[in-house]
Amino acid sequence: MTTVTAPPPPLASAKGGARSGNPRDRARRRRRIVAVAFVLPALLLLGALVVYPVLFSVGRSFFDASGTRFVGGDNYTEMFSDPATLTAIRNSAIWVVVAPTLLTGLGLILAVLVEKVRWATAFKLLLFMPMAVSFLAAGIIFRLAYEEDPDKGVLNAAVVGVHDAFQGSSSYPAARAREGQGLEKAPDGSYGTADALSPGQSVALGLVGVPPKELPADAEQAAVGKAGAGDVAGAVYLDFTPGGGGRPGAIDPAERGLPGMTVEAVRDGRAVAAAVTAADGSFRFTGLGAGAYTVRLPAENFAPPYEGVSWLGPALVTPAIIGAYLWIWTGFAMVLIGAGLSSLPRDTLEAARMDGANEWQVFRRITVPLLAPVLTVVFVTLVINVMKVFDLIYIIAPGPVQEDATVLATQMWLVSFGGGNDQGLGSALGVLLLLLVIPAMVFNVRRFRRSQR
Repeated sequence: MTTVTAPPPPLASAKGGARSGNPRDRARRRRRIVAVAFVLPALLLLGALVVYPVLFSVGRSFFDASGTRFVGGDNYTEMFSDPATLTAIRNSAIWVVVAPTLLTGLGLILAVLVEKVRWATAFKLLLFMPMAVSFLAAGIIFRLAYEEDPDKGVLNAAVVGVHDAFQGSSSYPAARAREGQGLEKAPDGSYGTADALSPGQSVALGLVGVPPKELPADAEQAAVGKAGAGDVAGAVYLDFTPGGGGRPGAIDPAERGLPGMTVEAVRDGRAVAAAVTAADGSFRFTGLGAGAYTVRLPAENFAPPYEGVSWLGPALVTPAIIGAYLWIWTGFAMVLIGAGLSSLPRDTLEAARMDGANEWQVFRRITVPLLAPVLTVVFVTLVINVMKVFDLIYIIAPGPVQEDATVLATQMWLVSFGGGNDQGLGSALGVLLLLLVIPAMVFNVRRFRRSQR
């Protein structure tokens, strides 16, 4: 009996049929298609908003301002020979060193201290609230706070208040002597009598330039006291009669004294006696020996009032803007470091305290080393952020000192769109900024990957 066996199907078709019919393979292909469908829009946006601008900027940096002539590396050569760009690089280095260091330190200190207060959540909320303020609004706030006029700038108002509390200022900065009335101005700003006086004589020193409404409330009708033997008397008064009239160089009935002025008796170029004018402007030097004396009004009587600190001047504009940046980002650093602090093993800290370590030793030898990974991530993140800072500098720094405060981001904008109209040089600055940011970004990404493992 012969058995007939049907020939097997072709191997390729058998494998193809098995592959196409495997439910696991079909599910895997569907998952891949779904993953690509979800990732594709993000990849398109990434390419359109990040990759293409970067490549275009790199290419544009090799062309001139008009973008029509290839200049090779001329833009990069000009970039490193331009004083404004060198200032921007120097300021960017200051930002990178100072701002992240201060923020990380402040965030660490506040995170540790907040754990020890009762209303920790409310305190964290208050410190984190500036993060909700846009950089534009924060720049306007601090531009007003840094105003040099104490009547507008809150910081200078506080500085002037403290200064005046310990060192009084002149009440008559605009006062001056009337010409031809016996007072001569010295090079140092003081005034002295042209004629010498002897003990027993009196003198009236008339000044102008002080509005009557600005006289002290206790100012009285000016009067010159009678000088006794061995005395020199006189009065310092406002030589101006409200409503007109009056005689220059003489005390009229409506003219009031200038209280609180320092007056000196000078002999042989040296002050031998001093007095302060009373409410009616009178003064008296007693116990003077025989001889000739001149009466001097020191320059301190006419010194302009203390106006505070020029926060937005060329010397302090960068530290002032960094201060505004600290106000915004301190809460961010505190919250991140506080999150890492809450995950520390409490038994380690308690064991150190039981072994006799004080709080400073626990903080320095245990808390900080255990928080090192978190502190590093916060520091590097802030470095990346300060490299791109633009809004605060552009808004806070006044026009005349804009160049003194500029960083790479603002310089790139100024060169490209803010009047320079040289997008070739601006693109070169953008490439430089990208090259400086990339190492910090790569370091941060690697830290995240290692922490996930």
